[in-house]
Amino acid sequence: MNNLIENTVRFVKEKLKGAEAGHDWYHIERVWKLSKKIAETEDCNLEVVELAALLHDIADPKFHNGDETLALSVSSEFLKNQQASEEVIERVLFIIKNISFKNRAETPENLPVELKIVQDADRIDAIGAIGVARTFNFGGFKNNLMYDPEIKPKLNMSKEEYKKSDGTTINHFYEKLLLLKDLMNTQKGKEIAEDRHNFMLQFLDQFYKEWNVS
Repeated sequence: MNNLIENTVRFVKEKLKGAEAGHDWYHIERVWKLSKKIAETEDCNLEVVELAALLHDIADPKFHNGDETLALSVSSEFLKNQQASEEVIERVLFIIKNISFKNRAETPENLPVELKIVQDADRIDAIGAIGVARTFNFGGFKNNLMYDPEIKPKLNMSKEEYKKSDGTTINHFYEKLLLLKDLMNTQKGKEIAEDRHNFMLQFLDQFYKEWNVS
């Protein structure tokens, strides 16, 4: 591990102390590991991949009044202080800006492979058993209902509707999580996502059986 990566790990751990459990250091660490795993199968700049994975949620807009610029300014200042090259900083900030599910309609075409890798890794951590746990943790954090059969999922929401959505935790599976498998960019990402997607389907099937006491 080079010094810049080591320093970034320390910085992110410190910055995310006390963060909501679905968006804490352990989420970052999993995305970082997944990114490196996927990067092994792609021709990419590994340093850019690692830095973007480590910094992608340094100031998640959900916890900063929707501010989508804060993560960019925090990451830029940190990387400049670490004497990272202008090119590396520019590429990392591009990934942070364009990684989010809610911004997918605004994402430019011909994405760099480094963004594809980190985006896949971040989305993979949103599905499977970890995804189920994170979803219910965040739903509890927001005091959302777990499930209400009368409240139907809102599909094809705009970015603003998605940001303001206060639906049930179960609906979030249909509004986002079950869509992620088909949004994977890399072959490795698709392979990992398939297994996790199937787990969520099994979970939902069991959830409804227990909800309906069947």
